[in-house]
Amino acid sequence: WVSVCDAAFDQQDAEVVCRELDCGAPVQVLGEDAFGKGDAQMWTQEIQCRGNESQIHLCPTSQLDDNNCSHEHNIGLLCTDIRNVRLVGGHSRCAGRVEVLHRGQWGTVCDEYWDLADAAVVCRELDCGEPVDALYDVHFGLGSKPFWMKIAMCTGSESTLKKCGFIQPINLDMCLDKSAQVICSGKL
Repeated sequence: WVSVCDAAFDQQDAEVVCRELDCGAPVQVLGEDAFGKGDAQMWTQEIQCRGNESQIHLCPTSQLDDNNCSHEHNIGLLCTDIRNVRLVGGHSRCAGRVEVLHRGQWGTVCDEYWDLADAAVVCRELDCGEPVDALYDVHFGLGSKPFWMKIAMCTGSESTLKKCGFIQPINLDMCLDKSAQVICSGKL
């Protein structure tokens, strides 16, 4: 791990970092030790992202002309932290029908093979504690959203539902009129 010098970081670099972390778009690039100095070595190269790269290590770099980088010049970054999953129809934001944001549209998740490992990932992603139950069918209503015709195959350790494995159902009828639903321990 290395710290990035503020002289080597701009808006295009910020867009790539927020995208790589699944944190939405950059809100503000901060310098002057906004989040503490840290003790990592300083990266002495200038990052020259175009802004469309998927990961920061794919961006071109060049040697900094002025190697005046110290921990007083660390870069900080705020991203929008857009959530790609939500729970709908429950008694709190920590219980309900699972919906995912896919290509700008919310849709329900197929409940086939839905279990506590999948529910644990959703609860963790939403800061809602531990899973109490992984429900099926229409406990919290079917909803009017289109179905996202994929089956989640989480191990339970993933940080977001998007990072789980997904498979296509063999028969699309397996997912019709049924949706994955969760009750988490949190009441936020």
